[in-house]
Amino acid sequence: MLAKKLVTAQKRGETRALCLGLGMVTCSMMMYFFIGITIVPFYTKSVWTTETVCKLLKANIKDKVPCPNGEGSEEEEEIFSYPCLQVWVNLTASGQEVMLYHTEDTLERNPKCSYVPGKSENSKEVKARIETIASNFKKYQTFPCYYDPGGTQTNVILSRLYPLKGLLFLFLWPTLMFTGGCLIIVLVKISQYFSALSAWQ
Repeated sequence: MLAKKLVTAQKRGETRALCLGLGMVTCSMMMYFFIGITIVPFYTKSVWTTETVCKLLKANIKDKVPCPNGEGSEEEEEIFSYPCLQVWVNLTASGQEVMLYHTEDTLERNPKCSYVPGKSENSKEVKARIETIASNFKKYQTFPCYYDPGGTQTNVILSRLYPLKGLLFLFLWPTLMFTGGCLIIVLVKISQYFSALSAWQ
């Protein structure tokens, strides 16, 4: 009777462990799918793949421009305006004078400005941040940047939205979960094999 209870408890534990392992594998596959359809396309779409050194030529703040956000109405665009920072640099790789953008998203939102702030009601805070960015550029004349080696885009960006290291870090967690789930399933199967072998003997 005691042996039967022990076998029943063991089977319940194995079933729970197996469900845990399968759940971890399923969650990791869903995370892989989510990253694959949301972040990977942005990484592969980016043409600014080669890092080089840029030297500042000029950083000017122009008049205020409306924030070109396609999600809002035209009235919202007129309400939210910000000083337009234009940064021109010398590309060390080619010696060309090109315009610098913050990220790939900056060029899509407003190709006239090097930096596009997020929507904010405090215009003084936005103005102060843009002035700080401009002064930092003037303080650090030389800095790393990314350019398009294929020549499709003649401009450069300061940083990539999704660099390779960041993308690998995102894949790290589902990989660990997938490995752990597979390991649990394998251990359960080994336990079941030895239990069946012991019962047969």
